Amino acid sequence: MAWNEPGNNDNDPWNPDKNRENGAGRPDGGREKETNNDPWGRKAGGRDQSPPDLDEAFRKLMDMLGVKKARKSGGSNGGDSNLPSKFGGGLIVVILLALIALWAATGVYQVDQQERGVVLRLGKYHSTVMPGLHWNPPMIDTVSKVNVTKVRSHDHKALMLTVDDAIVEVGVSVQYSVQDPKDFLLNVRSPEESLAQVTESALRHVVGSSEMDQILTEGRELLATEVKARIQDYSNAYGTGLLISKVNVENTQAPTQVQEAFDDVIKAKEDELRVRNEAESYANGIIPEARGRAQRIREEAEAYRSEIVARASGQADRFDRLYREYTKAPDVTRRRLYIETMESVYKDVNKVVVDTKGGNNMMYLPLDQLMKQRADSSKGAGVVNSGNIGALTDQVLDEIRKRQSATIRREGRN
Repeated sequence: MAWNEPGNNDNDPWNPDKNRENGAGRPDGGREKETNNDPWGRKAGGRDQSPPDLDEAFRKLMDMLGVKKARKSGGSNGGDSNLPSKFGGGLIVVILLALIALWAATGVYQVDQQERGVVLRLGKYHSTVMPGLHWNPPMIDTVSKVNVTKVRSHDHKALMLTVDDAIVEVGVSVQYSVQDPKDFLLNVRSPEESLAQVTESALRHVVGSSEMDQILTEGRELLATEVKARIQDYSNAYGTGLLISKVNVENTQAPTQVQEAFDDVIKAKEDELRVRNEAESYANGIIPEARGRAQRIREEAEAYRSEIVARASGQADRFDRLYREYTKAPDVTRRRLYIETMESVYKDVNKVVVDTKGGNNMMYLPLDQLMKQRADSSKGAGVVNSGNIGALTDQVLDEIRKRQSATIRREGRN
C-alpha cells in the first residue's frame, strides 16, 4: 500500500511525531481524523503538488541517522539549533577528503626492472617511465607496462618458389624483443601480426633469389642472415618498435609429394661429391710424383749435357796439346797415339782374328791367355797398368809379325 493512500497513516517512516499526532497506537487508530500518508508533507488526495522541501528532507535524514538525539541532549546547553547543519557540513568535507585520498592512492604504481611504462594523458602520449615507483593522476593518465627484456618467438613455415623454378618448404623461427615501447603500443595496431607478414615477405624475397641446392645445403646460414636483415629493415620502416635478435632456419626440404625423388637426387649429388673428392685426392698424389720425376729427368739431362760439353771441351783441349807435342816430336807422338788407340780397342776383347795380307790363312790371337801370362809375370805389381798394356801390345804386334813371316815363307816354298 502506498504512503499517500487512505488508511495508511499509522507508521510514517520519516516522522514518528506525526504518527503520534495521527493517533498511531490509540484504540481508535486515529480514524476520525483525516490522514496524510505522503512522507514529503503533501496533502492527501493530491491537492498539493508542490515540490518537497529540501531542508525538511535533510532534517528527516539527520533524524534517521541519530542526529536528533544529539540535538535533544544538547538542549540543556543552550539548544543549538544549527548543530545538524554544522554536523552535516563537516561530514561532507570528511567524505570529500576521503574520496580525494582514495583517488590519489589509486594513482600510485610500480614498474618492474624488466618493464617500461608508457603514459597516456587524456589519450595522448605523454612520456615513458623507467623502472621504479611512480604516481600519475588516475582517470587522467593511463599507464601501459611493456616487458622489454623478454625474448619472444615467432615461427613461420611455408612452400616457396626458388629462382630455378623449384618448390621448397622452408621453416624459420624469429626471436625478437621490444626495443621501443612507445612505437610498440602506439604506431602499429598489432605488432605481432605485422611481424608475421614481414617475415613472410622477407623469406619469400630471399628464397626467390636463391637456388634450391643453395637453400637445402650450405646456404642456410646465409639465408638466415639475409632474412634477419630484411625483417629488421621492414620493422624499422613500419615503426613496430621490435628488435630482431636472431633468425633460425628450422628446416628446408622438398615438398612431401616429391620427397623420395628428391632424396634420390641428394644421394646422387653426394655420390658425385664423394667421387670428385677421391679423384682430387688421387690427383694430389699423382701430380706431385710426376712433377718429381720430371724434375729428376730434367736434372739428369742437364747433368748429361754438362758432362758431354765438359768432355768435348776436355778432348778439344787435349787435342790442342797433342798437336803442340806432335809438332815437336812427330814419330814419338804418332807411336804413342797408335798405342793408345790399340789399347782402347783391345781393352774390352779377349780374342783377335787377324787376316794375313796376301794369304788365305786366318790367324787367331788368344789375348786372354796372353793377358793372363802377362799378369802372372807382373803379379808383384798387383794390377795391369797402362805401361804393361803397352808392352802387351808390342808383344802382340811382334807375334803378328812372326806369324806373317812364317806364312809368307810357307807360301814361297809352295
